[in-house]
Amino acid sequence: MARNRRGRPIHGWVAVDKPKGMSSARAVAQVRRITGAAKAGHGGTLDPLATGVLPVALGEATKTASWAMAGDKTYRFTLRWGERRDTDDGEGAVIETSDLRPSEAAVLSVLDRFTGELVQRPPRYSAVKLDGRRSYDLARAAVDFELPERVVTVGALVLLDLPDSDRAAFEMRCGKGTYVRSLARDLAAALGTVGHAEEIRRTAVGPFTEADSIPLDILETLVHSAPAQDYLLPIEAALDDIPAVPVSDSQASLLRHGQPVRVIPAERVADGDTVIAMADGMLVALARFENGTIRPTRVINP
Repeated sequence: MARNRRGRPIHGWVAVDKPKGMSSARAVAQVRRITGAAKAGHGGTLDPLATGVLPVALGEATKTASWAMAGDKTYRFTLRWGERRDTDDGEGAVIETSDLRPSEAAVLSVLDRFTGELVQRPPRYSAVKLDGRRSYDLARAAVDFELPERVVTVGALVLLDLPDSDRAAFEMRCGKGTYVRSLARDLAAALGTVGHAEEIRRTAVGPFTEADSIPLDILETLVHSAPAQDYLLPIEAALDDIPAVPVSDSQASLLRHGQPVRVIPAERVADGDTVIAMADGMLVALARFENGTIRPTRVINP
């Protein structure tokens, strides 16, 4: 997920507002080019069709990317009734049609069935691997296959608007691994019709929101004309739900050398919990708390 190349030692997060038609990997490459960072990765893939929040980790922030990826995501999407497509989005070929258009009452009646833990089958055109090959490669090669179902979590699904008889707009908050395209497909099927996700926009990834996000062209301007704090978020930005434990400079030095230290947490922490060790406002390490001691699991060396 992260790449090491020659470049500047820049550490922190850039929340990109990814444009439609660009892959997440390409967006990360653009951020590396613009900032000149030596190392970069992203905090959760966003489909090329989709727009919105793509957190990009630079330098030592890549060590915290898994926390961003594990955080809840929020999407707004438009479901187009009456056409099922092989990609489950607006870019694929139409493979089934229906004249049935569900009413607002009908849509509202099924939303509860799509919240909580769901069994969902990923789209055929996705990055899921099957026998070592990406499913989108298998689909493009016209291979006959079926991806296994998986359990995902949808925290909330809200109908926002019915702009016309062919479309419905929704907002969804979900956990890791949930596919908006699959939910749109399955929601239409539950209403006795077919459909696909015509437009998808991600508005939040964990603590990163639209308010933090910067279009790539604006980022390029900021990097060359503004101080770093205008576009670079701190490494710990992805860790806002993890308890912070203050440590002294001498304790920080021990942690950076892989040694455990005794601490008194400022908030309730249970044995086995992950905490972040902070010294003078700087992130030192991710650590495991046990019996009044923290042991580093990921040391940060900005």
